[in-house]
Amino acid sequence: DAVGILILCLASVAAALEFKYHHTKELEEYLKGVHAAYPSLTHLHSIGRSVEGRDLWVLVLGRFPTHHKIGIPEFKYVANMHGDETVGREILLHLIDFLVTSYGRDPVITRLLNNTRVHIMPTMNPDGFEATKVPDCYYTRGRYNRNGEDLNRNFPDAFENNSANIQPETRAVMDWIKNETFVLSANLHGGALVASYTFDNGNLVTGSLEGYSRSPDDDVFIHLAKTYSSNHASMYKGTGCDNRQTFPEGITNGYSWYQLEGGMQDYNYVWGQCFEITLELSCCKYPPAEQLENFWRDNKVALVEYIKQVHLGVKGQVTDKNGNPIPNTIVEAKGRPHVCPYRTNEQGEYFLLLLPGTYVINATVPGFKSMLKTVEIPDNTGSFSALKQDFSFSEVSDQIRSRVASCPKTPLYQELARASAAVKPTVHILVLMTIMLVILK
Repeated sequence: DAVGILILCLASVAAALEFKYHHTKELEEYLKGVHAAYPSLTHLHSIGRSVEGRDLWVLVLGRFPTHHKIGIPEFKYVANMHGDETVGREILLHLIDFLVTSYGRDPVITRLLNNTRVHIMPTMNPDGFEATKVPDCYYTRGRYNRNGEDLNRNFPDAFENNSANIQPETRAVMDWIKNETFVLSANLHGGALVASYTFDNGNLVTGSLEGYSRSPDDDVFIHLAKTYSSNHASMYKGTGCDNRQTFPEGITNGYSWYQLEGGMQDYNYVWGQCFEITLELSCCKYPPAEQLENFWRDNKVALVEYIKQVHLGVKGQVTDKNGNPIPNTIVEAKGRPHVCPYRTNEQGEYFLLLLPGTYVINATVPGFKSMLKTVEIPDNTGSFSALKQDFSFSEVSDQIRSRVASCPKTPLYQELARASAAVKPTVHILVLMTIMLVILK
């Protein structure tokens, strides 16, 4: 009886979440209270520390919260990357509250958490948040971390050499991405009302001359952005925050909006094999606390519907003739190769986000013949499981494994641009020669 009363008390403490701004101590107490009340559903850990030594807390929710389980995709939300953009920080706390209190009661949330491992980081820049003494709708120094660095300009860039010194918060997130098999993600910002998607930077190879930087999975990114905007209370209207700025359907290609070097969403996509979009959730960066409840209501459905998209496409495992997993196998859909090839994890798993349709999936163990399989992908988001397609390489034994390392942190698209530029003169010469032959004839 005493244990039951204690659990009820802990649950009531965890559920008593006010619509107000939670500073570092309160945020930590809340997260610890949730974990204490729901120990089998949650896992709380710090992925590192900020410049001033504050923990970068992540609460993991799911049926297996402490570790990755084969076949269950990893999803993440990150907020408060800019310390003075505060709405995301608070609505993620309310998302946590909603998920834990709905589990076992709401069949949709129950199935979602049984089939997805959800990681939630309410603040990536706690120092910046605490440094914002006077809230402002437009700008404060709290945007930056304690070293005065913009964390969303601080990641390796696929197009240019980023000269910024990698910050402790950035390094922690990079290591986190490296150590988990993240499939889908979103980072939450403020100052506009739009869902922005990769690429944020670009060059001739990705179409930057036309003012749009297109990734190989542009169709998927458009779908992801529209999923959020269409389920948001008003983002889909595309009216933006003033008459000068409109976003049709509430979405934009990042580069089309403004060019950004060293952004987190491009890093996730290129080096983390994780599709990430940027969600701008409020015209005012740091609005009054009395508006937070409305922001939660506006975003609640969209936050859940977006998580479901982690089950788009196809997933599976690559094994050898003895049934052992083969890590570092390249697995990609034909016609959409990534500049840093997507590879299987240590368990030989792959996850590819693809819209419903027919695709040829190419699995390649370096040094062996590729294996191609044609798949018909349905919309499985409602059933919380992507299509399963495994590959077995009968000629590969557990003694022969691919040991190819992850892609180097160099401007990969820069090399493609050089190759593209090198080809162009040759093409021009061939055209001129053809014209001269016609004239001579």
